[in-house]
Amino acid sequence: MQTTIKQRDFTMQRPTPGCGTFQPGQRAPTLLFPYATKECQMLLRAGVIMVLAFTLVACSSGSRPFQFKNLAKTDMDLITDIHIAEIRELVRELTIKLYKRNPRELAKVPEATVNGRLDALMTVDRPVGGYAELGGRDGVAALYLAFDETYTGDRVFALMVGISGMISESYNHQLEFYLLDDIDQQKLYNSARNLEILAWLLNTRKDLQGELMLLSNGIADDGTPNYSYERLLSKMIVIQDMMAKMVADRTNRAINQVVHGVASMTFFPI
Repeated sequence: MQTTIKQRDFTMQRPTPGCGTFQPGQRAPTLLFPYATKECQMLLRAGVIMVLAFTLVACSSGSRPFQFKNLAKTDMDLITDIHIAEIRELVRELTIKLYKRNPRELAKVPEATVNGRLDALMTVDRPVGGYAELGGRDGVAALYLAFDETYTGDRVFALMVGISGMISESYNHQLEFYLLDDIDQQKLYNSARNLEILAWLLNTRKDLQGELMLLSNGIADDGTPNYSYERLLSKMIVIQDMMAKMVADRTNRAINQVVHGVASMTFFPI
């Protein structure tokens, strides 16, 4: 007597609610969702991605919401972006304050406005060949012009073009950094030392008539001291020094800390 044994079909045929069922002979596509059809697998994966995206958005700060481009940034890149935004805001604030304290400088250029000046200098797309108004100067070269005794143009503009250009160059004229971007710790360090020199020059540099070339810190008529300009420059110095140290530590590169007195008209190259 022969017994015929029918081969058992071990193919998964369990239905998945809402996603259809497998036909006889069809196997599960992957082990992630073993009882789901191919179409259901795609839907489930899309759902997981959406949940992860919403989770990242929910966990992000309200002031700096999550953006997918941040996935291409390291923690150092994000920190650098924050410092760039902060120091640019300080540059803008210092420009406005200097024009309020020195309205005669803006008056030297017919029809010039503070907003127009800000638009011209608060850019990483620096003019090729420098600013025509400043004789083709930009960055550190413009700083010398701001304190030149023979210069008759807008000293505030020359000064802020110098500061904004110098800082922009220290960050490679970038507003954001990504995985493959590099930054030079020496440029950051040198710009901090130049800002220290500028803080001293603002308080001491005088014209041929013996008057301060640019008014900044001082004492009000009621005796109240005003050191807000120096505080802004100090904040910039702290940002640049902090960035220089973090970059040097991360890249294991040394900073050439040259001894240089602030009572000087010689600026470090960037």
